[in-house]
Amino acid sequence: MRDLYLATEALMSDSPEMRIVTWNINSLRLRLPLLAEVNTQLSPDVICLQETKVPDILFPEESLRELGYIHQVRRGMKSYNGVAILSRHPLQEIADTPNWCEKSDCRHIAAEVTSPIGPILIHNFYVPAGGDIPDPEENPKYAHKLNFLDEVSAWFQVNPPNRSIIVGDLNIAPLEHDVWSHRQLLKVVSHTPPETERMKGWIDTGFTDAMRHFVPEDEKLYTWWSYRNRDWEASNRGRRLDHVWVTPDLVPHLSAMTVLKDARSWTSPSDHVPVAVDLSF
Repeated sequence: MRDLYLATEALMSDSPEMRIVTWNINSLRLRLPLLAEVNTQLSPDVICLQETKVPDILFPEESLRELGYIHQVRRGMKSYNGVAILSRHPLQEIADTPNWCEKSDCRHIAAEVTSPIGPILIHNFYVPAGGDIPDPEENPKYAHKLNFLDEVSAWFQVNPPNRSIIVGDLNIAPLEHDVWSHRQLLKVVSHTPPETERMKGWIDTGFTDAMRHFVPEDEKLYTWWSYRNRDWEASNRGRRLDHVWVTPDLVPHLSAMTVLKDARSWTSPSDHVPVAVDLSF
């Protein structure tokens, strides 16, 4: 049976013109050594991070430059949330992105990255997790998540994407085989119908699921394993919460995808693992 976490040829055997990695790092300063290891193993051109948990004034800009990421955009706050895009290629930040739900909580950043076919717009999202109770009346965090998804979908409907990529921790496992048990998780936040239906509406504004472009929908595919499960690898009760979507004009350029599952076993890991997608031009 082929490896579920590696599509097409071995990822490291090729030299794509652009490799984009997305990773919920769960504290950039705490896991800076692990980011260096991701850099060594995957050699990304662009890294999109979520949950950086660092205000902009304390962002480790010089350490990231030493890894080769000369171009950086970030939006951060103390202890919570935070997103960043790091690139070996020139970036132009999109400054007028919406203030989702009027919370100014550093959950989205966008930038154009230089490529051989012209600028590619990258949206890096950290969607609210939504708490534990799947009822918007009882749980304000779940209500916030649903409202966030409604706003984002409405915005992309009005602003149809072109030569664009959405990456990030979207905190939803939308498909049956994006979770370890579809039946048992239907009432668990991240896989409830109100969330998965909204995610479908969002992707239908003009995107293709790049991960499922390589791995069929009837095969298990995960990017997150809970800290609560000490024997996470043996039980393999994962969820696919991290995503890469591309517009149809970029689909012909997709050449490979991998989930760096080994990163979940590193010392002091994030509960998410990096996802890499290659574009060839």
